[in-house]
Amino acid sequence: MAKYTEWITEEGLLKIEGWARDGLTDKQIAENIGVAYSTFRDWIKRFPALSAPLKRGKEVIDRQVENALLKRALGYEYVETTKELTDLGLTVTKQVTKQVAPDTTAQIFWLKNRKPQEWRDKKETEVTGNLNVNNPFSDLSVEELRKLASRDG
Repeated sequence: MAKYTEWITEEGLLKIEGWARDGLTDKQIAENIGVAYSTFRDWIKRFPALSAPLKRGKEVIDRQVENALLKRALGYEYVETTKELTDLGLTVTKQVTKQVAPDTTAQIFWLKNRKPQEWRDKKETEVTGNLNVNNPFSDLSVEELRKLASRDG
């Protein structure tokens, strides 16, 4: 059973930060440490020394994903290189610049999250004022309503 003190060391904290940077969830990190997820969550709340490397690691991977999403949304170019094995070794035979078209799904996702007031699907409209209901039977007693109902039914 892993103890908190085993993971508060410089080496332990570096491992935790690295796992977070690699994209592991808190649950997966708890499994790597050998403790229940609930125990790990408790440690994070009680010991700031554990929460800091988790936050640092997650910020790195979050930024990388944001950059990749933006790149995909806008489209990009890359060079594809073809190499062949010759008597002289591996030789570049061709380089072609290719383009990846902007991805509308990535654009929509980006805009809905970055500018939700302008890009959300569901628009909210505020209504003010009074609502008047005209009920012609509002003055009748229950007995009078029953008589009307039995007569019409």
